[in-house]
Amino acid sequence: MANDQNPKSEPFSNAEKDPDDWTTGDEPMTGAQASYLKTLSEEAGEEFDQGLSKAEASKRIDALQEKTGRGAN
Repeated sequence: MANDQNPKSEPFSNAEKDPDDWTTGDEPMTGAQASYLKTLSEEAGEEFDQGLSKAEASKRIDALQEKTGRGAN
């Protein structure tokens, strides 16, 4: 039998993949990312950049969450 692992048996093995490694990271950010990023940008008093890729938006969201205290555990 092949040694293929079922990703569902290890649900957290791929939970925090680096945005730079995303295969779709160069695509335009999603609507959900844009909406949340706009909210975070307003709260942080920073300009919203609507031209970000999915990966760039993810990194920006992380940075703005840290700045605003949103998403903190």
